[in-house]
Amino acid sequence: MAKINDTSTTDFILLGLFPEFQYASLLVYLILLVYLITLTGNSILIFLIWVDSHLHTPMYFFLSQLSIIDLFYISSLVPKMVINYSLGKRSISRIGCGVQMFFCLTLGGAECLLLTFMSYDRFVAVCNPLRYRIIINSKVCLLMAVASWTGAALNSLIQTTYTMHFPVCGLKKIKHFFCEIPAILKLSCEDTSDYEMVLFMVSIIFILTPFSLIVTSYIRIFLAVLRINSPEGRKKSLSTCFSHLIVVSLYLGPAIVVYMTPGSSHTPALDQGLSMIYTILTPMLNPLIYSLRNKEVVGAIKKTLGKYLISK
Repeated sequence: MAKINDTSTTDFILLGLFPEFQYASLLVYLILLVYLITLTGNSILIFLIWVDSHLHTPMYFFLSQLSIIDLFYISSLVPKMVINYSLGKRSISRIGCGVQMFFCLTLGGAECLLLTFMSYDRFVAVCNPLRYRIIINSKVCLLMAVASWTGAALNSLIQTTYTMHFPVCGLKKIKHFFCEIPAILKLSCEDTSDYEMVLFMVSIIFILTPFSLIVTSYIRIFLAVLRINSPEGRKKSLSTCFSHLIVVSLYLGPAIVVYMTPGSSHTPALDQGLSMIYTILTPMLNPLIYSLRNKEVVGAIKKTLGKYLISK
């Protein structure tokens, strides 16, 4: 993408997103545009949920947490990428690489767990509506959010520490646009097969198990929705659940391929493309998917704009 400046021997070199792509500048500008859209969309959604009392429900509490995660997630990657390209450098220190890995793993893991809790929230709302406010109360919502952040942070601390302890040989060129575990392990001088098996087991907990629970929840939701007599109620339930399933598919699908299949079975370009989906594209699409398909959010936007125009 740009010429590499001289770097310290302790630095890594991030080769960037599709380094052989001919129109690198266009790609960087597109990613920057996606970043700005993500910041705007998620910030607006968080603001609406905060100011509109009609959105002070468990579902929107989880949605606000998802937006916060997405804001931090994409912000841990894109600014570094754009700055490096603008300055004509690709280096990142070993400490900087570890910090970036820790935050990406924390935010990625928290999103996996949060999506699972969101599916449980929808399951209770549809299949057990009379007891919904008792089961999913404010205390339970807070505990779920804390569990998502804490569990992901503890896992990230362990995985980052262990990954970064491996000695690295050669030029330390990371065939990726950020410090992701599979890309770092490929640089190691030591045999990492045992740790890759541990990573696979952890991925079962943070990726495959949430995916299985979410699918199970939505199968039961779908069966319950079919028994709803009201066409309007059936349509509303399916619309909300369909939005959630789009997010889950875009996020967990690529992650399963990257973390749960042998690294030798896919190229660096494929890893980068799949990683871009769940680190850059999904954070942008989340607020669009939830807001455009949600009458309550659209109503909150209209009401907020109406108040602003009247005040003017």
